[in-house]
Amino acid sequence: MQLTTIAIEKPADMNFILGQSHFIKTVEDIHEAVVSAVPFAKFGLAFCEASDKRLVRWSGTDEECIELAKRNAMSLACGHSFIIFMKDMFPINIVNVIQNVPEVVRLFCATANPTQVVVAETEQGRGIMGVIDGFASAGIEDDEEIARRKGFLRAIGYKF
Repeated sequence: MQLTTIAIEKPADMNFILGQSHFIKTVEDIHEAVVSAVPFAKFGLAFCEASDKRLVRWSGTDEECIELAKRNAMSLACGHSFIIFMKDMFPINIVNVIQNVPEVVRLFCATANPTQVVVAETEQGRGIMGVIDGFASAGIEDDEEIARRKGFLRAIGYKF
């Protein structure tokens, strides 16, 4: 077995979700879940099929996000993984509906951070072992940072 890391290619401020599923209908079911949760959602989705023709299946509503999803999925080439890139929304808007799609078995990350995916490769294929999401912790927040965190959440409308 060989371990490698693959960097997710994306604009610095763009969010994405990386997960694992188990069936070809994942593409259609995730698409339906996203547009049901967020009207006018701008996103792109790609799914690495692990059997049959082993194609990267894709869908979405935004061409840039679709192309990023296809390109990153092909770079990963890990069986039954999926990746969703999104604009003008955050993972928190869709994580629960994605997790409730019957084919979805796990989410590895939901982030805008620079991300590396740890991939194992054997003679059979490739699989995601985990992710490196962002950077190592640099300290513990103090009272000033607590106030900054709380202020930020209120400024973007996630707390009142």
